[in-house]
Amino acid sequence: MITRVRIHHVRLGGDEFRVIRAEPAPGRLALRDDRHWLSMYADRDGAAQFVALWALAARSARSLVYLPIRANPVPEGVVGDGEPVSLDLVLVHHSLQFPAASWKQIRARLGAGKPHTATAPDQDFPDETAIDHDRRHHREYRDHLDFDIAAHTLFVVGSSTAFREHGTALRGLVDEAPSYPHRHPGDGHFCVELGAGPWPHAAARRHVPARLHIQYSGAWQA
Repeated sequence: MITRVRIHHVRLGGDEFRVIRAEPAPGRLALRDDRHWLSMYADRDGAAQFVALWALAARSARSLVYLPIRANPVPEGVVGDGEPVSLDLVLVHHSLQFPAASWKQIRARLGAGKPHTATAPDQDFPDETAIDHDRRHHREYRDHLDFDIAAHTLFVVGSSTAFREHGTALRGLVDEAPSYPHRHPGDGHFCVELGAGPWPHAAARRHVPARLHIQYSGAWQA
C-alpha cells in the first residue's frame, strides 16, 4: 500500500509532534458527525488512500496521521439527522497520550512540510481467521479503539494491534466493495462499522458517538 504524504515537525511548549499529513489524491472521502453515529464515505480511490493511511498508523506509533477532508461534501442524496458536522480525521497511537485539545494549535503551525512516499506491506493486516474476536469482550482486553472529537476533527486512538486487526475489515473497502453490487445485487451498500471501546451504548466517553460507519460509494455524485 502506497500513499503520498507530507511530514511535519511541530513544537508546542516543550513537546514536539510529528504529523504525517495526507496529500490530496484523486479519490473522494468525506466524514461527519451525525450526532448518534459517525459517518464516512469513500469511493474506490478514496478507500485505497484511507486504508493505506490506516496501515501507516499501525506502524507509526510516534506520529499523528492526519487526513484533511473536512471540506469534502458527502455523496448526493445522503440525509443526516439534524445538522451534521463535517470532520477531518487523525489516527494516533494510544501510547502518545495525545491531548486532542492541542490539535487546533498544532494544525495551525503545520507549514509546508516535507513530501514523502509512504509504503506499508499489504500483509500488515492479519487474515480474518487469525483474529480472536471473542477476546475483545474480556475485561483485561486493552486493544480497543477510542474516539474523540476536537477542533472539527475525529481522533481514532488505538494500539498497533487495534489498528492492524480493524484494518483487516477495512481492507474489504478495497478488495470486496467494488464488485459487491455485482455479486450481491439488491443487497444495498457495502460498509464497515468500527466501534469504540467496550462501551455498549451509542455514545462513548465525552459524548462522542461510539460507532463509525464507513460506506463505500462507488458511483459517487456530489
